[in-house]
Formats: sequence, C-alpha cells, structure tokens
Amino acid sequence: MSKKKRVVDLVQDIAGPYCKENSLELVDVEFVKEGPHRYLRVMIDKEGGVSLDDCQLVSRFLNKKMDKLDPIEEMYFLEVTSPGVERELKRDEDFEKYIGHKVQVKLFQPIEGQKVFTGTIKSYQDGKFTLEREEGSDLEIPRSKAAVVKLVVDFN
Repeated sequence: MSKKKRVVDLVQDIAGPYCKENSLELVDVEFVKEGPHRYLRVMIDKEGGVSLDDCQLVSRFLNKKMDKLDPIEEMYFLEVTSPGVERELKRDEDFEKYIGHKVQVKLFQPIEGQKVFTGTIKSYQDGKFTLEREEGSDLEIPRSKAAVVKLVVDFN
C-alpha cells in the first residue's frame, strides 16, 4: 500500500467519527503534491453548508491528532474546506444523494462519440447511473467509465 493511501485512510479513520459526532459529513480526503508543496485536504459538509467555524473545529482536531501520530514525514499544509456547490461525486452515497440533480460527466473514453455529457441523475444502482440528458434521452453510464462527475449549478 502506498504512503499516500495510508495517510488518506488514516485521516478518514480519524476524521470520520469526529465529523459524525459533530453533525458533519466527511466528504473526501486527499493527500496531493502541487508544485513543491504537499497538501492534506479534508472536505466536509453538512445540511445547509459548512461554516468557517466548522472548518476550524475539524482543523484543530486533526492538527492535534496528526501532530501526536506524526504519520507524514515531509512538510505539508492541512486544508479543511467545503466541497463547494459544484462538488465532485465520488462515492455511492454521493450518487444516491444527488439523484434529481444536474451534473456534468467527463468520460475516460467516448460513448456515442462524446466524452462530456450534461444532464440529471435519474437513478443509481450497481455502480451505474442513468443520466437524463438535456435533450431528454437517457444514457446509462458505469461509474468506472467516468473520469469526473460534478454537480452543476444553474444561476438562471
């Protein structure tokens, strides 16, 4: 198992129960290198959206835990944030929660000659979601074929 995976798993194991105790949802954890820096990104959410106080609460908790455990040898920045209104859907629960919502789907390989689709998630089952396209037709897409699925917000 890679170090990156171990850090992500460790943080999920630590932050998940703490978030749940505080009526928050742990959406995602990433440990990435961008330029010369490493970032440990923890995305949280709750009904009605997260506040700065929510992010600070989780950040302080994780800082103490990570300092005590010291699982990361190199310097890194801890970021605790909201996934944003155009959040990426990654887990089964995300797809189930956002049935009826508009998404943009980017595929690894084209389907029907296209790699990008926009539409509404109609259903999700067995690792596949049905997308009702804007022109009205349905398309079943296996999650494994989708590189990115993001919520789309219409500001009209």
